[in-house]
Amino acid sequence: MLIMKFGGTSVGSSERIKEVGRLINDAKTKIVVLSAMGGVTNILVEICEHFRHQNPQGALSLIEVLSDKYKGVIDSLYSSAESRVRVTAFVQEKMDYIESFKDELFSDFEEKCVLALGELISTEMMKVHLAEIGVATVKLPALDFMVTNKFGEPDLERISESLKKLLSQYPDTKLFLTEGYICRNAYAEIDNLKRGGSDYTASILGACIDAKEVQIWTDIDGMHNNDPRIVEGTSPVRNLHFDEAAELAYFGAKILHPTCIHPAKMQNVPVRLLYTMDPSAPGTLISNVIEPEKIKAVAVKDGITTIKVLSTRLLLAHGFLSRIFEVFERHQTPIDLVTTSEVAVTVAIDNQSRLEEILSELKRFATVSIDNNMSIICIAGDLNWKNVGFEADIIKALEDIPVRMISYGGSNHNVSMVIRTEDKIDALQKLSKKLFSPKK
Repeated sequence: MLIMKFGGTSVGSSERIKEVGRLINDAKTKIVVLSAMGGVTNILVEICEHFRHQNPQGALSLIEVLSDKYKGVIDSLYSSAESRVRVTAFVQEKMDYIESFKDELFSDFEEKCVLALGELISTEMMKVHLAEIGVATVKLPALDFMVTNKFGEPDLERISESLKKLLSQYPDTKLFLTEGYICRNAYAEIDNLKRGGSDYTASILGACIDAKEVQIWTDIDGMHNNDPRIVEGTSPVRNLHFDEAAELAYFGAKILHPTCIHPAKMQNVPVRLLYTMDPSAPGTLISNVIEPEKIKAVAVKDGITTIKVLSTRLLLAHGFLSRIFEVFERHQTPIDLVTTSEVAVTVAIDNQSRLEEILSELKRFATVSIDNNMSIICIAGDLNWKNVGFEADIIKALEDIPVRMISYGGSNHNVSMVIRTEDKIDALQKLSKKLFSPKK
């Protein structure tokens, strides 16, 4: 069985929905995971913000905008009046549900219920479209099987058990539809998967049923070897190891969330990134296969602050490192990179929300200085320390650019450097020229 996931852009208009319908209409058995239409979740978030701030009129205006958006798609998607009436009624029911909160207390629980509606609507729209063109489908409501535990993590055992039980009821069915992103939490309340959204749903499904492959259909032809928005002439990477893909996603590659492929990796289920606008393009295959001694791609993460913590003693005393890390743990601030010397530790973070409190605590036992407006550049590939020469190529490419930190050795798949954000474009272009241009 295949898992095919389509994001918001892929179902963002009547034309795109029809194209997805053609893509999934074949003889292969599959579960299709659908996101909300492009832009819908953002509107739902804004509506929730208005309700939270007791501005019902602002919410009602956006509900009208959302209704009009759906009406335009419905009018051009369906050829029969019966289909248009059915989907219009379904959408109106959801809009009425959102509107019902205008006089109610609005909490996190209500917000999650509202945010789930985008996926529920897009899946119903696709089901009716397929029925209209004569394609039989079965809807597997995500809220019937996708559950998380008390820590907010997917409960893979329960998901697998529930999903297999549902599938067994339809032994002759080839095409199943389900919603991405949404789930129920440990208390059976409507919730969402947060990290990775619908991609995470697809990966979890692939792991739970031991799928042949998880396909993630996007608006770009695979993971590129550099940021195509910044660097000209980038090209798709045809094969990536799971760890290489995770490193690139964590450090800025927007096509994937860093944690979303973890379930598929654990079950050794390949993940393929494909291009909705050109289904014939080979895309990027992510698996547990490593291509030896090859640098694959470069990614960049902005909004970085580096914090240098200098010991007030001549050498790093016993317990100094643990005291530093405990400060960040107390303030729930992850550390992206860390480097050490005999008297100092420098860390890089991308969450500055608790920065003042962190600095205040660190200054009680150390001298502290910071650098803002920094970026992390990640170079990913088979970077095992026994492979010689790649460090020299990376350093040579950046020989004219000031480097604040270099982190290497924590992973076999990644070398990371912190530079000023103002140098980012120059750095990415020079790395592409040095690492990916044809050798003369």
